[in-house]
Amino acid sequence: MPLAEEFGAQGDDATRARWMALVEKTLKGQSFDDALTVKTPDGLTIQPLYTAQDGVAVARDLRLRDPERPWDLRTRAAHPDPTRVAKDILTDLEGGAASVLLQIDPTGMDGVTIGSADDLAKALSGVLLDLAPVALDAGFLGPKAADWLGALAKAAPNAPLAFHIDPLTAFAQAGVSPGPMEAHVFNAATVGARLAGTYAKASLFLATGRAVHEAGGSNTEELAVMAASAVTYAKALVRSGLSMEDAFGRIVLGVSLDGEYFTGVAKVRAAKAMWARITDACGVTAPPKIEVRSSRRMLAKADAWTNLLRLTSAGFAGAVGGADVIVLDAFTDAIGLPTAFARRQARNTQLVLMEESNLARVADPAGGAWYLDSLTDQMARAAWGGFQFIEGLGGMIKALESGQIADIVATTRAAQEAAFADKSRKILGVTAFPNADDKTPEVETPEPVAVAAPDIRLPGPDSRCPALTPVRFAAAFEEA
Repeated sequence: MPLAEEFGAQGDDATRARWMALVEKTLKGQSFDDALTVKTPDGLTIQPLYTAQDGVAVARDLRLRDPERPWDLRTRAAHPDPTRVAKDILTDLEGGAASVLLQIDPTGMDGVTIGSADDLAKALSGVLLDLAPVALDAGFLGPKAADWLGALAKAAPNAPLAFHIDPLTAFAQAGVSPGPMEAHVFNAATVGARLAGTYAKASLFLATGRAVHEAGGSNTEELAVMAASAVTYAKALVRSGLSMEDAFGRIVLGVSLDGEYFTGVAKVRAAKAMWARITDACGVTAPPKIEVRSSRRMLAKADAWTNLLRLTSAGFAGAVGGADVIVLDAFTDAIGLPTAFARRQARNTQLVLMEESNLARVADPAGGAWYLDSLTDQMARAAWGGFQFIEGLGGMIKALESGQIADIVATTRAAQEAAFADKSRKILGVTAFPNADDKTPEVETPEPVAVAAPDIRLPGPDSRCPALTPVRFAAAFEEA
């Protein structure tokens, strides 16, 4: 029988048995699963080949995106000097970026030294807020920073601001809150609801599982926390006076992407599927708004140039998955603050994907691929189970305080570290093909000067949870 006919005889049990015998002979005693299937950190099984029998009906995202600007190219600003940041932002915008993510830290150790509305005005000097969206990353200072940004944009009520208030991530990372967490969430929602009345196009909350991802958690664990955070914030906004429709419409979903682009594509699509199910259950129509950020845990100090490959893969996954906003870190971020060259590389990586590779010319390019549809479905179902588990514990705050999220993440992190240690998973430039002639790229090392910050403590006892400490997988091998 010709080969094509044998492959076509899918219903012929004898033919299938002959092929399986050949497979077993080729595997030399190994089982099919051990030799040819791969387990993801989520416990999902990836087969070596997918056919129409593996097809899964996954909702398609068939939005027509602007062929010239299919997604928002967002850059991150974290230099401690607000005056220097203003120059960097204008350079980024003139160089092709569409918006900016402003990382705020009054101490200057992990962001721009902003502690007042005047400091924020310095950092955004020259930025036209009605044209270039500004997103914030301010931790527990989020509500205060949102008020400062709102005051700064008073002449542009239609400015597409992204306040990105997110006290849950701040709590998960710090392990303690200055006052009860329930009060912080409600206070943030009160501020957000007030700002919503002035800024019709502004998003209020960022719901993300980034803390889980950066601490070594799996894709499905991250998505479960993202979904539970979104529900927590939506409830708080409704309690603060917004309609259900407006509450969900003001939330942005945050997704972290590493260098594994197939699972990255599936992750973005799974986030959309989970959002659709949540909003449908609540009886509202609110299209998902997804901001993806490149993973910091995937970055390496050794042969940092290889980070460009990982960052490109993350950007590719975000674009193909249909993200609305993509934020790529600089390839030197594991070493120090980026130079002008590193910032330009971060912009140009996206510009090449957008303008030369034309990744967004096709609506949902992953749709109909048996492997990606199957992986999307598996990931969404597993993450939905995690979301239900969190809700069963009483929601995000209770789940964090119980320590169960930290325990689950710790188990996943240990398994991933073991996989890197035995080299079943490899890190290019570190555990695989290390560069003996590695030359560390230049970075900036400014001396931060702290500024006074407003008191963010709320009345009542502090809430506590086991902190989700960030990990960088390459670190264990670079220090050896």
